[in-house]
Amino acid sequence: MDLGLKGKSVLITGGSKGIGKGIAASFLKEGARVGIVARSEDALHEAKGELGGDVHVYSADLTDQSERHRVFDQFLSDFGSIDVLVNNVGGSSGGKTMETSLDQFREAFELNYMSAVHFSQLAVTNMREKGEGAIVNISSIFGRESGGKPTYNSAKSAMISFTKSLADEVIKDGIRVNSVAPGSILHPTGNWQKRLDENPEKINKFVEDEIPAGRFGRVEEVADVAVLLASERASWVVGATLNVDGGQSRSNF
Repeated sequence: MDLGLKGKSVLITGGSKGIGKGIAASFLKEGARVGIVARSEDALHEAKGELGGDVHVYSADLTDQSERHRVFDQFLSDFGSIDVLVNNVGGSSGGKTMETSLDQFREAFELNYMSAVHFSQLAVTNMREKGEGAIVNISSIFGRESGGKPTYNSAKSAMISFTKSLADEVIKDGIRVNSVAPGSILHPTGNWQKRLDENPEKINKFVEDEIPAGRFGRVEEVADVAVLLASERASWVVGATLNVDGGQSRSNF
């Protein structure tokens, strides 16, 4: 299926590994031009080599507002405009709420949530000039229910709410905003792979008990949904957050 993304300019945060790199690969297969952002220059250049295609890399600390401005301005300088923004960068820290400092909650929100809000504001300003564009936020099933760390859950929950509110605000400008909520995804640089290596019996039991499909998800399965949402093939999908989890989520909405 031709998704009509050939030649489109796509910016992906957290694009040097895992789900972000998988999303970049899926856009490149569709003929898009891609920019990926991450903190590590080494990881970015390694990803660029693996991805091939028309890829630009940008090293930045995305918890820093001025760094986000710098990256976006450089992207526009390199690509001319932006057609698709994928807010994928994220991470978690801390433990139970009473064991986690307020600073850790603030840091989680700055990375997972505020970076998405800020990049979206910057992107919408440019997209409005063209009268079209798409934003895809990578949330989590734990933005809808308990399961991950409270710092992460809270930030991803805020992202889901933000997705709907921004979508309703900018659809009249021809800009669609949606979100993907992955479940447990296995990839070489992720926490699930580390846990599986450390305790295969425990993690295999987790999969058996918690994921109805009976296996971890693959990066490509998240990436393909993100790319579809960014395309005109999903033209009537506005403000949605789609679970990509093999049935893992316990929510029914």
